[in-house]
Amino acid sequence: MKKTAPVKERERTPIASHSSIIIIGGGASGLLAAVSARRAAEDAGIGTEACTITLLERNPRTGTKLRLSGGGKCNVTHEGSPQELLEKGFIRRNEQRFLRHALYSFTSSDLLQLLLARGVATEVRADGKVFPENGEASTVAIAFEELQRISSVVVHTSCRVKSVQQRDGLFQVRSAATLFTSDALILATGGVSYSGTGTTGDGLAIAKAFGHAIMAPSAALTPVYTIKPPPASLAGVALRSAGLVASGGGRSVERRGDLLFTHRGFSGPAALSLSRDIAELMRESGSCQLFADLFPDHTTAELEQFLLRQTKKNGAQMVRKFLQICPIAPPEGAFGTAPHGTIPTALVPSIMRHAAIQSEVTWSILPKEKRLALLAVLKRFPLGSVRETVLDQGEVSAGGVSLAEVNPKSMQSRVMPKLFLCGELLDYAGEIGGYNLQAAFSTGWMAGQNAVKSLKF
Repeated sequence: MKKTAPVKERERTPIASHSSIIIIGGGASGLLAAVSARRAAEDAGIGTEACTITLLERNPRTGTKLRLSGGGKCNVTHEGSPQELLEKGFIRRNEQRFLRHALYSFTSSDLLQLLLARGVATEVRADGKVFPENGEASTVAIAFEELQRISSVVVHTSCRVKSVQQRDGLFQVRSAATLFTSDALILATGGVSYSGTGTTGDGLAIAKAFGHAIMAPSAALTPVYTIKPPPASLAGVALRSAGLVASGGGRSVERRGDLLFTHRGFSGPAALSLSRDIAELMRESGSCQLFADLFPDHTTAELEQFLLRQTKKNGAQMVRKFLQICPIAPPEGAFGTAPHGTIPTALVPSIMRHAAIQSEVTWSILPKEKRLALLAVLKRFPLGSVRETVLDQGEVSAGGVSLAEVNPKSMQSRVMPKLFLCGELLDYAGEIGGYNLQAAFSTGWMAGQNAVKSLKF
């Protein structure tokens, strides 16, 4: 029997209706890009038939990562002005400069008003983090699903993009079953953290194919694992408002915040916030040592005077008893209210061991060299050597498309006209506290606005 030549994929792939704008990725930045594009078209008097918007999402639903963020409670943003968010949430100057236009164009207040209009009330916690009032992340995702519907956005779920190219002035976006075309393209695929939610670097490959430089992805806002895990007795113990220091290759970086001991290393705001720098130190020098400053509000000299006063006033007191009740931020000259709590009792034996002080020693018989050893341990308690920062467990990932190749005033590629990039796909990573979601919302909003402006109707 004569064999029939196989039909080429391009020949058998049906072509969907052409769209003015295609958005790849239905996470925070992609969802806002779609809503923003429709608003921009309406403001320009362009109807839904003239300006068509299609969103492609590889998961069965949009907003997959939104539903998981904040432990399922969704820390949507952080309270404050755009300038405050830039200064608190993005430590690196180049990231502040890049995100300035986006955060001023679509502020945290704009986001909260948008959600409130869809029935999602929010509350601000004491630390400035903003959550849905009902504590359910799903309500945020559902609100954005509804916004897609009323914005006449055509959403294709379970639609993973296989390849993208530009031909004859049109973007051709190919999935397993369909070939989509558009005049403008917005990449909002996220980074490479939490790969189970679909963020596996698809957008980075697409951007690279268009000629963009990609900064190597690395962990950010992720737990830190040590070569030798903390003692089992410390798992679950938290240091309140401690200083966390990471040193490697002659360089040190630090953060201030709560630190949580785990079975494999460290978590909590301080560790998550510092994890990006730790990953860089590991990449640069191959090793990294961790230390905790148990008295970050006081210099070494101030703490030494405090210990001397205890020696003179409470000579009969055992050193370990003192450590169990000592405020982490002791007031001048006396005990009192501990704004950051006391040293956890479970940590005291480790402090005594590192300072080589016997359990029953009192202040009156503590030699000077032992007191100085204790001082050194309190200001630089050794936490161990870093084994790894786990990229896939990070709330976000650092690295991505080079910021130098994206116009910060429009999110348009400097390499490919009418290609827009937004969200975690870009080479920035903010601090813990809702800053990254706000940046995703803001850059997505700007991309949608300017994608419409780039087209002729």
